Amino acid sequence: MATKKTVKKVETPNDSRETFVSLQKTFADSDLTVGEKLKILYQLQAADNEIGKLVQLRGELPAEVAALEGEIEGFKAKIARLEEAIKGEEASIEVNKAKIAEHEADIDKYKAQLENIANSREFDSISKELENENLLLRIADKFIGEAKERIVEDKKQIEELGERISVREGDLAAKNEELSAIVNSTADEEKTYTTKRDALAAKLDDRTMSAYERIKNSTHNHLAVVPVYNGEACGGCFNTITPQRLVDIASGTKLVICEHCGRIIVNPEI
Repeated sequence: MATKKTVKKVETPNDSRETFVSLQKTFADSDLTVGEKLKILYQLQAADNEIGKLVQLRGELPAEVAALEGEIEGFKAKIARLEEAIKGEEASIEVNKAKIAEHEADIDKYKAQLENIANSREFDSISKELENENLLLRIADKFIGEAKERIVEDKKQIEELGERISVREGDLAAKNEELSAIVNSTADEEKTYTTKRDALAAKLDDRTMSAYERIKNSTHNHLAVVPVYNGEACGGCFNTITPQRLVDIASGTKLVICEHCGRIIVNPEI
């Protein structure tokens, strides 16, 4: 007797690039009916809209806070670089001081040798060495002077940057206080909508949520699910909808995608 072969269903993996257009064939493949999914998506969009309104109350404050924080970090990083440069200059000064001491010792040695020269040729040779040592001493002394000037300039920049940091930190504290006041005043309301949103999202499969998020994030007004506008147009792009599609939308049992903007169009009355 032949053994019956079991056919294993191969599930299509979730693709974050998918939109509702590519999900139309599998939209109904769920424990939820198409109508139930449409209702959840509409409610999800409504919750996201309310959360968006609360976020808008913060205006440009989050961006301003981030910009100030970045500016302060930039100033601090520059101070750190200047402090490292100062350490390098100080080390260079010590090296050149040691060189000066060596050159001075050699100069004293050659001066002593001049007192016991035997001929003019030896005098010329020692004189050249003296001249060379004096030149090297002056060069080392010049390097020390330049390093000290750079240290003074770097310390001046550090002081100026410190003052700018102090001013910016005051601005940042004020912006953070203003932002906190707004966030705190809307915290309970935002938590309510977020909890509702999470509960709705949990009812949908990953592929549907991925498509919803992708469409929402790709539109300027963050609307992935829209109603019919003025009885005949898409509520997202306002292009006219064909009569057959209007019938399908009104039924609340079919997934209808706007052929112009890719948004899903629903009947709010469902």
